[in-house]
Amino acid sequence: MSVVDDATTFGRARLTFANEAEIDEFVTTLERYEKGEITPNQWRSYRLVRGTYGQRQAEDAQMLRVKVPQGLLTAGQLEALADVGERYSRGFGHITTRQNIQFHFVKLHDVEPAMRRLAEDGLTTREACGNSVRNITACPYAGVAGDEVFNVTPYAEAMTRFLLRHPLSSTLPRKFKIAFEGCPVDHIATPINDLGFRAVSAPGGGRGFRVTVGGGTAILVRTGTPLHEFLPASEIFRVAEAVLRVFHRLGDYEHKQRNRSKFMIRELGWTRFREEYDRELSRSRLTGRVPTLESHPAATEAKPDGPAGAAPEVGDIAARVASQAVKGPGIMPIVTPLLQIAGDRYATWRDTNARPQKQFGFMTAIATVPLGDFTSAQMRVLADLSRAYSDGSVRVTMDQDLVFRWVTAGNLRPLYRRLAAAGLGLAGAETIADVVSCPGAESCRLAVTQSRGLGRLLEDHLRARPDLVAAADGARIKISGCPNGCGQHHIATIGFQGSVRRLGSKAVPQYFVMIGGGAAAKEATFARLAAKIPARRVTEAVDRLIALYAREHHADESASDFFARVNVSQMKAELADLERFTQEDSVPADFIDLGEVSPFNPLVMEGECSA
Repeated sequence: MSVVDDATTFGRARLTFANEAEIDEFVTTLERYEKGEITPNQWRSYRLVRGTYGQRQAEDAQMLRVKVPQGLLTAGQLEALADVGERYSRGFGHITTRQNIQFHFVKLHDVEPAMRRLAEDGLTTREACGNSVRNITACPYAGVAGDEVFNVTPYAEAMTRFLLRHPLSSTLPRKFKIAFEGCPVDHIATPINDLGFRAVSAPGGGRGFRVTVGGGTAILVRTGTPLHEFLPASEIFRVAEAVLRVFHRLGDYEHKQRNRSKFMIRELGWTRFREEYDRELSRSRLTGRVPTLESHPAATEAKPDGPAGAAPEVGDIAARVASQAVKGPGIMPIVTPLLQIAGDRYATWRDTNARPQKQFGFMTAIATVPLGDFTSAQMRVLADLSRAYSDGSVRVTMDQDLVFRWVTAGNLRPLYRRLAAAGLGLAGAETIADVVSCPGAESCRLAVTQSRGLGRLLEDHLRARPDLVAAADGARIKISGCPNGCGQHHIATIGFQGSVRRLGSKAVPQYFVMIGGGAAAKEATFARLAAKIPARRVTEAVDRLIALYAREHHADESASDFFARVNVSQMKAELADLERFTQEDSVPADFIDLGEVSPFNPLVMEGECSA
């Protein structure tokens, strides 16, 4: 959390993740690149490991990715992010499905001052991109969930500190992802990570983890294979380093489209991989090369003990967010402050966005962030609200929302009123209306379609139809602009993958409709292809799929269970006529991607994420 523990951190400070010396090195290396002393490929590999990713735009446009370990942001860090968004980006930032914050259209020479502002509050971009150990994610309800085994946050943070700037962490064949979960419901999708840690208890009460390895999505979907059914918590560093050593030594450095750990395990075969892993783990144990984790944190979070801050007035919040200037290019957040709250609005929000903590008298509350975009003014308001009603922090979720914890039951309504005034009071968190989307072709070099345009269309459509949201019973929609799946469409109840079809000489934006994915306690199930339909017909496809579930599900069968069970041929039949698309069927808008004004002209560039 904060670099310095003071009253505003409620005694929960943690040391910085930043390193000023490496920012100095970034400046020096940029100067060397501009003088021609290093090649463009050397510069690209260097800056990617420092979280700086070239966008598809020909002009000077970078994406700066900020790591948020375990999704935990303090009020001070929210204010630092707000400054970066306002000074160096478009006046807003974007929450990712891996608990990062991204800023787009940052000029290359603004990266250094942005990094320095982030470092003031303990944030880093180190190993946020590139062939590295990426941000280590964790359940946003860890420490307060009533059904968790134990609080996984301290273990995930310890792993972050062990691997951040580790000699292996940025010299891998490809990116490597790690996640921690302590609840029976998987809120962080551990099975699709290279390493997944699920909290378990030994019969004698000792803490440990069920460990899976080799999960992933994109062009080869794989659920993680069990590596340990029970690993003592003290051994997590050794297991992680042993897997990384095998990957570093035997992974494929040449073929960038098939060099994640899952490909290596497939090529080696499980028996050979296990032999190599066991050899590395035994060596680590015998030599003491890797330490054990000698820490015994509390199984739950302690009640915050600092003084609460003063809550800003509703009118003041509305004025602040309304005055925030945002700029393009691209889709920008629409901020609508809500000052007059009808009685049923709060009740609906409470039902979908609030849940009791295990600690009596306290609640968690979700601030729904459409498309994961929030303005700098909203970030500062969230910082104020976290000091007044929470523990001086928020948690980022895999669904691109934010969680307040430690809200007293009596403060739930005042918090809601202020979130609504900030334009962040939408109900429907974790429902089909809470659409997840990657940045798409607005900025990403690999994307085919403008996934955020589809995300906005679907959110608007579903929020205007609460009957559909209620009928969908927990279904989730996730969108990616390409097969790589940054929007996690492979594990969605209803997923959409951006694509293109040709009609004569014209290009038409279309989406693969993927049905029946999810991440369960033991493994992931992956969505199956049901149709390929033009982008502007997607809302009709969603309506039909919800109607199919409403007609044919079994008693007490959730939408996710139904779509995982139902035969794909039945879903294909439901959508078949939407696939048929001729010149006679078309209208001019069909040839313009959602969220754009010019004719669709897909351009897939070399992806920097595999550099």
